[in-house]
Amino acid sequence: MVAAGTVLVAAGLRLLDSGAMPSEPLISPASCDLSRPYATKAAIYARLKQAGRLALLDGIACHDAQGAPSVAWKEIRADDWWADDHIPGRPLFPGVLMCESAAQLCSWDYMERTPGFDGFLGFAGMDGTRFRGAVEPAGTMLYACKPLKVRSRMFIYSAQGYYGGELVFETEIIGTVL
Repeated sequence: MVAAGTVLVAAGLRLLDSGAMPSEPLISPASCDLSRPYATKAAIYARLKQAGRLALLDGIACHDAQGAPSVAWKEIRADDWWADDHIPGRPLFPGVLMCESAAQLCSWDYMERTPGFDGFLGFAGMDGTRFRGAVEPAGTMLYACKPLKVRSRMFIYSAQGYYGGELVFETEIIGTVL
């Protein structure tokens, strides 16, 4: 047993053991094909209201209306707007942007699964958030989400982030219709 807070090194990533066991993976990162996207960045943000630097997702790799996880990606680049300031000399993709990226995927997925929806979705909260590894440029971050509970005015999704084939982030995203 590893003590909570221990730093582990695996596959070139520094993994931070939060003391909580990781959830079951929603996807197998190696099986994701980004060469034929389900939705482009332009298509994502034609639906979502985020713009500019906060339009974080680069594409949707796959979506299944029957409930299988949706998968999106974001290229993590050393020249991205956050890299010079977080952290100077050793850029780390901020955890808050991992959360925002996951929330955007969950919102897009909710809209895709809700025919005719043209409203605005707001962030209502998160539960069980864990960061399990550092994300340093350059590479591709995958996000996966799956609905846990969906109602007409709110949703709860399981969301995970993968980098270098490893689970580095997981949470439950709560969204609401505003």
